[in-house]
Amino acid sequence: QVRLVESGGGLVQAGGSLRLSCAASGRTFSTYAMGWFRQAPGKEREFVGAITMSGANTYYADSVKGRFTISRDNAKNTVYLQMNSLKPEDTAVYYCATTYRTIPTARPGDYANWGQGTQVTVSS
Repeated sequence: QVRLVESGGGLVQAGGSLRLSCAASGRTFSTYAMGWFRQAPGKEREFVGAITMSGANTYYADSVKGRFTISRDNAKNTVYLQMNSLKPEDTAVYYCATTYRTIPTARPGDYANWGQGTQVTVSS
């Protein structure tokens, strides 16, 4: 079992930036591909992006491509989500999660361990 803790959320104006962190417990962090998801009130959980175990490959939802960047530091057991040019529609609770799949997918059901989430609010 991997414990995930997200941080870095907050209130930001449209056009601003935030960097989310997801710290993982345990020694097996580098064996997991990682995903970021978000969920706005009244909406289903939505894929944001993912990164492979080594960090060599990243994948993004069309809605964030070119604005968000995922990276990871396996020595620190941490994955990051850099969010630039934020829009009010990016407002949501953001979650990180682990998957055993070598190539991470956009399906929440493929992810086993989830953090508690961190709130991101973008004002217009």
